Amino acid sequence: MAETPNVSFALTEDQELIAGTARQFLEDRLGLDRVRELMVSEDGFDPVLWKEMAELGWTGLGIGEEHGGSGLTPVEMGVLLEEMGRLVTPGPFFASAVLATTTIQELASPGQQAELLPALASGETIATVAVFETARDWSLDQPRTTAKRRDGGWVLQGAKRAVLNGADAGVLLVTAVTEDGVGVFAAEASADGLAVTPESVLDPTRRQASVTFDDVSLSDDARLGEGDAGAGLRHVLALATIALAAEQIGGAQRCLEMSVDYAKSRYQFGRPIGSYQAIKHRCANMLMKVEHARSAVYYAARVTDLPDELAIAAPLAGSVASEAYVWVAGETIQVHGGIGFTWEHDAHIYLKRAKASSLLFGGPRHQRDLMGDAISI
Repeated sequence: MAETPNVSFALTEDQELIAGTARQFLEDRLGLDRVRELMVSEDGFDPVLWKEMAELGWTGLGIGEEHGGSGLTPVEMGVLLEEMGRLVTPGPFFASAVLATTTIQELASPGQQAELLPALASGETIATVAVFETARDWSLDQPRTTAKRRDGGWVLQGAKRAVLNGADAGVLLVTAVTEDGVGVFAAEASADGLAVTPESVLDPTRRQASVTFDDVSLSDDARLGEGDAGAGLRHVLALATIALAAEQIGGAQRCLEMSVDYAKSRYQFGRPIGSYQAIKHRCANMLMKVEHARSAVYYAARVTDLPDELAIAAPLAGSVASEAYVWVAGETIQVHGGIGFTWEHDAHIYLKRAKASSLLFGGPRHQRDLMGDAISI
């Protein structure tokens, strides 16, 4: 067995600066009252806020400097996403700046990267990835959507579900079966035959859509890279799982803070409820869950260049963070009592985000299956 890499979990000064700047910006410009407004709005996010995030360099954080980005690592992206998760930030950031960007960098040719990435880095273009097709099938190997050669180009036929921010994206990266394996194709949302239908979702801060492709004609160079993209897509989802897990620990951390604050200020029988042992134990267990998940996530973010270690660390981070967030969000409601169940309280927003995020890439059980495959169990 290979020796476990020796990594540091301490954030650097620059990473601390990213976290501090992001927290201050989001608290000033967003806040949970604004999140509530955006949840019920038609777009589901604030285009002005999106532009400001792009001007701060967030949309290009993981894109190389040669394409207009900052060229930072998954650790810096995790730091940023943790802060975004604290305020359940609505919008297409995860779909575009994480999923789509990572897919292009992993699979596209240098020329395609030069064409697609600058607009993503600047926030001018929003992109997403259309991968999954059925409610319980998270396999990447045999999509039912097909891409066939016709008149010197490609024709897409099929349907996708659970496409993150599908209604917001100008470009969709679509997986489809070809004669030589699975390919990923860049399709303009305005293409003839491409139809987007918003889906009903548990978490209204992260919109999803179903997308159908009825003889959608694409150019010859619409396919990202060459050959079967299966291995590359699995690597993309591993990196996306880590990024999502970082966002999840941000939400769990905020739930813990809400619970502790409430336990200090809510009085019963003449004393704060936090002085009772049952509440103390709840909060202590919440802290353990959050710190356990944080350690798993930042370890995974630091070993992304070690394929064998990543194959274990990514699903471990995904399963631990998903279960921690759902559990901590549920405990937050218990600490708050009846008020935590009401629409007026913020706890239910976090519980919905926690549950929806835990299922995004197949759920903890699926992640543990991936981990078992990696260690040959």
